[in-house]
Order: sequence, then structure tokens, then C-alpha cells
Amino acid sequence: MSISANFTSVYSQEWEINFLQCYPNGYLKYTDLCNIFQLTAGFHAELGGISFTDMQHYNQAWVLSRMRVEINNLPKWRDVVTVKTWIKSLENSRSIRCLEMYLGTEKIIGCETFWAVFNTNTRRPENLALPNEHFEKFPNHDATLIKFSKINSEGIFENSTQKKVALSDLDIINHANSVKYLEWCLDTTDINLIINLKIKSLEMNYLKEVALGEKLEIKVLENEDIILYKICKNEAVCFALKLEI
Repeated sequence: MSISANFTSVYSQEWEINFLQCYPNGYLKYTDLCNIFQLTAGFHAELGGISFTDMQHYNQAWVLSRMRVEINNLPKWRDVVTVKTWIKSLENSRSIRCLEMYLGTEKIIGCETFWAVFNTNTRRPENLALPNEHFEKFPNHDATLIKFSKINSEGIFENSTQKKVALSDLDIINHANSVKYLEWCLDTTDINLIINLKIKSLEMNYLKEVALGEKLEIKVLENEDIILYKICKNEAVCFALKLEI
């Protein structure tokens, strides 16, 4: 474990939005927004000595369990944004991390994430093996108006879509990357909701990992201002998504 001389408990990273990250309307894709948040969290963890590389000495990794994103505005191509992040809590095997995206001095997006420590051999959660006392925790500093929650995946879901996990879906932990679940669901969404920037918030629950070649079913339940998705494997719910529009 190595702590960088540049480490601070609140970390900021600038990002310039490139055209590969944008929808045809020129605005940042929701999936790439989540990628930027995860990469910023990863850079902060690396500076603080609790990165994937550090944790692999103990066969451990961080895995995302819940995520809520509240969107006021999306950045567009060539915008330079600043992402700020800090740890709200970290105890045993669980951590809450907050992130905010700014365009100039304006906060445009807030995000709260819930992470678990995962043993990459046993595929089970366990307590973090690395010290983290040097990270100041900010339990009263929120990034979102509403905290992440458990999504209710009961009810009659329709419009089922089939999906088979491909190599391009996998990440370094050898399971489908968390952003892929969101991508699969949004690919079944009415394009006008995305192109016309109608999505006010995204909330995601990650319940079971999925691996290469596994067959999944994507189901949707639409209400007036909320769309619910669930991804199932053999009828077991692996992922739930709530869009507020």
C-alpha cells in the first residue's frame, strides 16, 4: 500500500467531454457519465492506497452495490467539467462515496454510491484488509437530495428483451461491468426520453454478478413519471434500475 504525497480526503478531477462520449444530440451519454464517476473514484482510491492494485494483494476489489444520480443538466461535447469526490462512510466491508459534477461553478449533477469489498477468489463480501484512517470521512456532506434506496422490483413487468453476456461486457474482475447493466436497459428505452434530456435521475441496485455467456432477460414497468427495469437470470433479479422523468 502506498499513499501519494498528493493525497487529499476530498479529490477533484477535470474531464473534457469528447465526441465519443456523446449522444447524437451532442450531450454526454448517461453511461459515460457513470464511467467518469467511477474513474474519478478509482483515481482517488489509488492516491489513497486502497485501489484495485493495492487490494489485489489480499484478493479484494471494490464492487458497486447501489448508485443514485440526480441530474440538473448534462454537459456536452467540448465542455470541461470538474468532478469532486469524498468518502461519506467506510466501515468493515462497506463504503458510501459521494460525487458531484460542476460546469464552471455550477453543480450540474450529484451522485451517491454504495460500495462493498469483494473477494475475487471466493466471490463473497469481506472486510477491507487495508487501513483507511488517513481518509477523513464526511458523514454529513451529501451530494444528492435523496439517498440511494432499495428499488421495488415487484409488479407486472412487460416488454421483455433477451441479452447474452459478451466478452465486451466484462471488466477486470471478470464479470459484467456495472455500467453495462445501465447500457442494456437504456438501449431498450424510448430514444426521445434520452435525446430530449428528460431523465431527472437514475437509481441502480446491483444484486448479483453476471458472467460471460450467461443469458439474461430485461423487463420494464412504465408509469407516468417513473420507469422501472429489472435484469433477471433464471428469474432471479440481478439488477434493478429506476428512471425518474
